[in-house]
Amino acid sequence: MKDVYEYAIIRVIPRVERGELINAGVLLYCQPRGYLCARVELDEARLRALDPQVDLDGVRHALDVYRRSCGGDEGPLTEEPLGSRFRWLTAPRSTIVQTGPVHAGLTADPEAELEHLVACLVRTP
Repeated sequence: MKDVYEYAIIRVIPRVERGELINAGVLLYCQPRGYLCARVELDEARLRALDPQVDLDGVRHALDVYRRSCGGDEGPLTEEPLGSRFRWLTAPRSTIVQTGPVHAGLTADPEAELEHLVACLVRTP
């Protein structure tokens, strides 16, 4: 049986005014399965190609917030239901690290779907 899931690409836009970006991860939420997970794979060389002066430590920290907010780590979202966390994480931002639009699909295995999305949308061939 397949369930509806929602996902958003986590993007890094080192110089927001230029609009250039790289995909750095995927955030996936499947309400019927109680699943919320962020998988991040930052290609630092590609990011530095867009902005050699980018604050990599700051970007790494911001990306880690997505991962930690999905799990049981202590933080401001710890007590929030998974759906609220997903909505907060996908809310529009004008920062260097942000998510793209939310998309939906059907899956029988959210973990496998997340891996597939990362392989297709984040990793370079």
